[in-house]
Amino acid sequence: MSSSKIPPLTYKVVAECSVSKARAGLMTLRHSEVNTPVFMPVGTQGTLKGILPDQLIELNCQILLGNTYHLGLRPGIDTLKKAGGLHKFMGWPRAILTDSGGFQMVSLLQLAEIDEHGVNFRSPFDNSQCMLTPEHSIQIQNAIGADIMMQLDDVVKTTTTGPRVEEAMERTIRWVDRCIEAHARDDDQSLFPIVQGGLDVPLRQRCVSALMERQVRGFAVGGLSGGESKHDFWRMVDVCTGYLPRDKPRYLMGVGFAADLVVCVALGIDMFDCVFPTRTARFGCALVDSGQLNLKQPKYKLDMEPIDQKCHCSTCKRYTRSYLHHIATNESVSCSLLSIHNIAYQLRLMGSMRQAIQRDEFPQFVKDFMAKHFKTDPIPAWIREALAAVNIQLPADPEKEDQDLEKKTKAEKRQETENVAEEQVATS
Repeated sequence: MSSSKIPPLTYKVVAECSVSKARAGLMTLRHSEVNTPVFMPVGTQGTLKGILPDQLIELNCQILLGNTYHLGLRPGIDTLKKAGGLHKFMGWPRAILTDSGGFQMVSLLQLAEIDEHGVNFRSPFDNSQCMLTPEHSIQIQNAIGADIMMQLDDVVKTTTTGPRVEEAMERTIRWVDRCIEAHARDDDQSLFPIVQGGLDVPLRQRCVSALMERQVRGFAVGGLSGGESKHDFWRMVDVCTGYLPRDKPRYLMGVGFAADLVVCVALGIDMFDCVFPTRTARFGCALVDSGQLNLKQPKYKLDMEPIDQKCHCSTCKRYTRSYLHHIATNESVSCSLLSIHNIAYQLRLMGSMRQAIQRDEFPQFVKDFMAKHFKTDPIPAWIREALAAVNIQLPADPEKEDQDLEKKTKAEKRQETENVAEEQVATS
C-alpha cells in the first residue's frame, strides 16, 4: 500500500488506567511515531532557543511545535516552499505540530483586529498589515508541512465573560469548516479543530458536539491556562475529555508545569506544549521533581552535584550545580545547558507516566509524584479535587489537618463563649 493511501495520522490506545481517565497511546505520523502522553517543546520560529535538532533527537524528542503566525511573517511562505517545508528548512526529521496563530489574538491583542473574515495584525517587526484568515492560516501551514495543523480559532482571554465568549465559540466552529475546505494536503497533514467556550460548561459541551460532526483525526482543547483559576481550569479540561471520543488524540494547548501535566494526564489528555521549560532556563532555573532550582542563588556556589542524580541528559552528565551557578544568565551557553536539562526532564516525566499507565500503576505514580513535588508545601486543593474527580485520592495532609483542627477548635471555643454569654443574658 502506498503512503498516500495510509492516513497521515493513526492513533491507537495501547493502555488505560483502571482508575482514572489516563491512557497511553501510539500516534503514527508521516515523519515519526509519537508515544502519548507526550510533551512537545516549542520552537516558535522553527528553532528551540539554545538547542539544536540533533540534541533534541538525542533526548528522544518525537515531536515539536512551531507557530504559524510567526513563521508566516518570517521567513514567509515563499521561503518555506522553496526549502521544501519546515522539516528540511530547520533540519528536523521528526514530527511537527503547528499552532494556527489564533493565540496571538490574545497575546498581541493591541496589534490585532478581529471580525468574521479573520484577524488583521500589525507586524511586530515592521508594523506592516497582515490579514490572517482561516484560509491563509491553512495555506501557511500547508507550506510549513507540519504533520499536525491547528484550525484558526477565535481566542478570547480565559477570564472573559458575557456574549463575546459564545460569539468566539460559534465563530471557531464556522472557521473550522473554512479551514477544512482550504486544506490542500489532507493526504500528508492532519487538521485538528479546537474546542472553545471559555469557562462555560454548556458552551464547551456544544462546541465539542459540533466539532465531533467534522471528519477530523484529533482534537485540541484551547482557551485555557491564561489566567483563570486552577479550579476552573481543571473542570473545563475534565468536561472536554468527558465528551471527546476515545479513539482520537486530545491535545491541551499551552500547558507545561509538571503538576499540571500529571493532573491533566489523569483527566485524559494526551498531548501538551509550553514555552515554560526553555523560558525558565533563560532565567537560570532547572526543573526537578520538587519544582525548580534557581541556580543563581548563592547556595549553589560550592555545590558539586549535578542538577539531578537520576537525569541522564548531557548537562547532568558533565556539569555541576556550581558550574551552572557560575554561568547562569551571564553566559549564553547557560541557556543551552539548562534548556537541554529542562526538556529532558519534561520528556522523562511523560515517559514515566506512560510506563505507569501501561503497568496500571498510575494512581500510585501520581501519589508518589505529588509527595515529592510538594514536599515542603501543602498540596493545593485544586489538585486534590481534580484527582478525586477521577478516583485518585491523595493521602491526607497532616499539616492541613492540624490547621483545620485548630480552626475547628477555635470556632468551637468561640461558639461556646457566645453560648455562655447568651445564657448569662437570659438568666440576668
